[in-house]
Order: sequence, then C-alpha cells, then structure tokens
Amino acid sequence: MSGHGHGHGGGRGHGCCECDHEPAERGVEYELYRRIDIEKLQCLNESRDGDGKLVFKPWDQRTDRAKFVESDADEELLFNIPFTGSVKLKGIIISGEDDESHPAEMRLYKNIPQMSFDDTSREPEQAFRLNRDPLVELEYPTKIARFSNVQHLSIHISRNFGAESTRVYYIGLRGEYTEAHRHEITICNYEAAANPADHKVETITPQTQFIS
Repeated sequence: MSGHGHGHGGGRGHGCCECDHEPAERGVEYELYRRIDIEKLQCLNESRDGDGKLVFKPWDQRTDRAKFVESDADEELLFNIPFTGSVKLKGIIISGEDDESHPAEMRLYKNIPQMSFDDTSREPEQAFRLNRDPLVELEYPTKIARFSNVQHLSIHISRNFGAESTRVYYIGLRGEYTEAHRHEITICNYEAAANPADHKVETITPQTQFIS
C-alpha cells in the first residue's frame, strides 16, 4: 500500500489554500462530478439508500451540511463511481465533520465495476492518510500515470478517526474528461455524423494547487 501522509501536520496553515485565487476558478477545476453516471453510482454500507450520491456536488455547495452520507454497520464506505467517458484523475478533496467521524484513510481503485468490500483486500492504485478537513481546503494529488484512463473509480474509506460511523459531506474530483463516443456509435445513430469538434478533450486547467 502506498500510504501517503502529505506532511501537512494539522492540515491547515500550510499554504494549501491560497486566498489570492478566486473560488470560482477552483470550482472550474472540480467539475468532474458532472461526468459521473450518477444513476449507476453505488455507495456500499451507506446508512440510507442513495445518500452516497449526494456528496458529489457543485463546488459552491461543498460546505453544505444538509447533504451527506453516513456509514451504517461500521466505519467503512465504498463508493463505486462510473463515468460517462474516460477520465484522467489529478486530485481528490474529501471533507467530513471536524470530529472522529471524519475519514482517516482513503484507498483508490480504478476500472473495477461492482467492486465489493471483499475486493478491497487487493492492493489499491493509491492510498492516502487523510487529515480532518471540514473547511474543504486540502487536495490529495493522485499519481496521474496510474489514473490516466479511468472509466470507473472506486473510493474505499477504510477507517475514520475513532467514531463508530463515518460521515462525508463532500468529495471533489479534479482532472480531464474525454467523451466515450466510440462505444456508443452502434446504439446512437446520430453519432455517425457527429462533428469531430464535439469530441475534443475537455481540459480542466488547474488554476491553483492546494498541496505543493
């Protein structure tokens, strides 16, 4: 496991959230939630069906405490996130409560649809030790070479800071997206005459980096 303690200590006061960047610019970077096939998204061990979908939301709603997911039987959560195309994942933000229910470790897997908790025994593509981040300030940068062609992302929250259940308010995904039009040509006839310009890579250009 490639545990990743980014050396932020307490997590804040470390230059990871520079005030000279407009929040709107950061919001543009975190629009991959729009590329999730939300109806097919699964969250295993959620206490209420469907709540796992609520934490993938617009940047300007990132501190909204009305929508969240909480684990049920124990502290673990497993998100199975299908995209509508191919994603190059560059960074993740995960925010919870400022208490022991905040996620403490996150493990990432790619292109394993319908992943179960039994599958989490395998080696992840990348793992992170998390800091409490109730103000949504910390980004965890991925190893881009490992996440350059992602159609399905699984996020395993393996533990929290000691509470019986885990609570998550926001998960933000930063990266680039490419339409998956080649596989749909047979079922979507209009694609046969599509304008090539419609399928250019949509690049989310980073305006700021929370963690150097």
